[in-house]
Amino acid sequence: MHDVLPMRLRRSLSEFGHDLALARRKRHLTVAMMAERTGVAKGTYLRIEKGDPSVAMGAYAMTLFVLGFGEVFSNLTDARRDEAGLLLDEERLPKRVRIKRSNPPL
Repeated sequence: MHDVLPMRLRRSLSEFGHDLALARRKRHLTVAMMAERTGVAKGTYLRIEKGDPSVAMGAYAMTLFVLGFGEVFSNLTDARRDEAGLLLDEERLPKRVRIKRSNPPL
């Protein structure tokens, strides 16, 4: 998996893991405490803090939840904040709107 990820994405995941480690330390939680609270092995939790893309998304989600960032995933793909999607919707709008004529009653 590491080979197919673009460098920019790998770097982003690494920074994300670093940010998770920083958030954990600010809350005075040990790696062992986080592993127990997230329900993963200590080694898996350490891979999360390294930004390993092969760790299950659920483990990342549980880590965010334990650290108090539980709403992060619901905000990521919120349709109201999807600028590219909103632009695409706007482009698809018809130039003119026509009313279809129904057949007159007999």
